Amino acid sequence: MTRAAIVILNYNGRNYLKKFLPSVVKYTSGHPVYVIDNDSTDDSVTFVKSNYPSIHLLQLSENKGFASGYNEALKQITADIYVLVNTDIEVTSGWLEPILQQMEDDPDIAACQPKLLSYNNKNAFEYAGAAGGFIDFLGFPFCRGRLFQEMEEDHGQYNDIVQIFWASGACLFIRSEIFHRLGGFDIDFFAHMEEIDLCWRIQNAGYKVYYNGNSQVYHVGGGTLAKANPHKTYLNFRNGLSMFVKNEVQGKLWWKLPLRSCFDFIAFLKFSVFDTLPDGFAVLKAHFFFWIRLSQTLKKRENAKKHWLKPPVRIAFIYNKSIVLEYFLRRKKKFKELHPQFLKIIHSGNKIQ
Repeated sequence: MTRAAIVILNYNGRNYLKKFLPSVVKYTSGHPVYVIDNDSTDDSVTFVKSNYPSIHLLQLSENKGFASGYNEALKQITADIYVLVNTDIEVTSGWLEPILQQMEDDPDIAACQPKLLSYNNKNAFEYAGAAGGFIDFLGFPFCRGRLFQEMEEDHGQYNDIVQIFWASGACLFIRSEIFHRLGGFDIDFFAHMEEIDLCWRIQNAGYKVYYNGNSQVYHVGGGTLAKANPHKTYLNFRNGLSMFVKNEVQGKLWWKLPLRSCFDFIAFLKFSVFDTLPDGFAVLKAHFFFWIRLSQTLKKRENAKKHWLKPPVRIAFIYNKSIVLEYFLRRKKKFKELHPQFLKIIHSGNKIQ
């Protein structure tokens, strides 16, 4: 079977390592495990050295965040497939084999994720990936099993294998050759949305992203930044804008980007009135830094286009409606309530050329 390396990026996660490394070691026999330490200030390094001498430990000289931390560390790891695992993930028996076998059988699959359930409520899906990710026509992400803050209970409705738009970085299987050829994660993202950006680039290059419900893990979520956190809000909005400009079809950017900005302004009002002013101003801050760095983002777009298929493939797994309007105005709270044609495309696996 395809050789894989399990890679865990850690920053001050000693308690998570203590809690979840046992499951990784128990259910990952035959594959090397790496812990990449992002210059932690707790005793994470000492803990791994003392308790897990068989685990490969790589120490970075500074906290480089999720994106740059993985990029730098993965240059030092040789494997056919990287399995990137958050520190707050509990894996289960047989979690590796279904996905590794699937990727071995289909070389066009560049990335894949398992079913992500909540560690704190094991009958429910977890926010960061659930049963596979998608975006709407303005680049706003959502998942099967999770629309905004609405998490579905797991009744086996997603015990399937389907092509998706993006796979969660919380537990991401990715071919090493494709990861490096496409430049890995965008290091300017630091954290949040970088896996969606990479999956979009993967599909623009002609490869596929999948979800495999035969593999299952449990995720605590919010292990680095709490969900209600202005810095996280800032990163999500800033990175989402950058991702959209880097990857969207050129002929549609001229009208979609202003419309996206209007939706973000509504988000600013919503955060400011119903949540917190710092979250609201985080949206404005995201736009400020996005616009002053637009020229750099456009250069990244040109570099990414070198890997696009010619002509570019129009990806069917982009929801051709607004998930914001579907959820907040039309009150659609579950994935199965979205447009029937979109659901048909997902389950048929068709791609529109």
